[in-house]
Amino acid sequence: MSVSRPPILVVAGPTASGKTASALTLARELDGELVGADSVQVYRGFDVGSAKPTAKELGGVRHHMLDVLDPDEFVDAVVYADRADVVIDDVHARGKLPIVVGGTGLWIRALVRGLLDVPPPDPEIRARIEAEVARETAPVAHARLRLVDPKAADAIHPNDAFRIVRALEIHAQTGRPAGELRAEHALGSPRAPTFFVTLEVTPEVLVPRIEARLDAMLAEGFADEVRDLLSKWPRSARAFGSVGYKEMVAHLLDGVGLDDTLRAMRKSTRVYARRQRTWFANEPRVDRNGEVTQVDWRGGPEALVSEATLDRIRAWRSVCP
Repeated sequence: MSVSRPPILVVAGPTASGKTASALTLARELDGELVGADSVQVYRGFDVGSAKPTAKELGGVRHHMLDVLDPDEFVDAVVYADRADVVIDDVHARGKLPIVVGGTGLWIRALVRGLLDVPPPDPEIRARIEAEVARETAPVAHARLRLVDPKAADAIHPNDAFRIVRALEIHAQTGRPAGELRAEHALGSPRAPTFFVTLEVTPEVLVPRIEARLDAMLAEGFADEVRDLLSKWPRSARAFGSVGYKEMVAHLLDGVGLDDTLRAMRKSTRVYARRQRTWFANEPRVDRNGEVTQVDWRGGPEALVSEATLDRIRAWRSVCP
């Protein structure tokens, strides 16, 4: 299947894996511009806690899709992809390589492949299933999901009631397993020619990097940033629910002790990173038409930008429209 969207290079991976630094090096080597795919960095003022790159760090490289929304504005994968498409078209029209960089997996999937076309939630079916899950507990419902949709069950934590409900709901609506539908969707051709690089960092390497990042955030004034944001925006603003910000808000408004706050931040960040690693590990490696290439760098982000890698990307780019 042919594609009409401009080619994109994607650099993805878990938090603290070195995505931005790697993407910046690629941008300088390949005459590219960055297009963010981070669900917190899109918000104005959410800087320290999202590890948003500074002007000094960017060193003149243009980075799009940062600071494009107020903290209470709605954004989802569809909205993101629509806005990112416009940016990518502009970058490509100026002869630059669009380099999508971030860790929000669903946003990247929406940009690369579009989203799975399934029926919208049915209030009656959802209410029935939610009641069943509440009555029998999420792990029991997860075991029931495994009987009808093992692929979805493999991708969902036994305590993730929301996603269990949605998978059971899709099965009830379509008569087909959600995991099967997603697998078929993943085998479809991408929306754009894509070279997909995943930074796969082992937990032994990643956890210390997460710890160091959190320490740096606190030293750079994370608490003051959140205090200032809370003076301008209500606690209900969407962006305050993100990892790290949620815990700091509880510290500042609910009196949660700093030590407990730091422990909660470390735990939630590790959990988030683990989910990101699982997500990107399950993304399709090579499209059936050969239009997507994905490379895992298990030695850590420092191994990414080698001459061999650059040669592979240049070869891919040379045959792109």
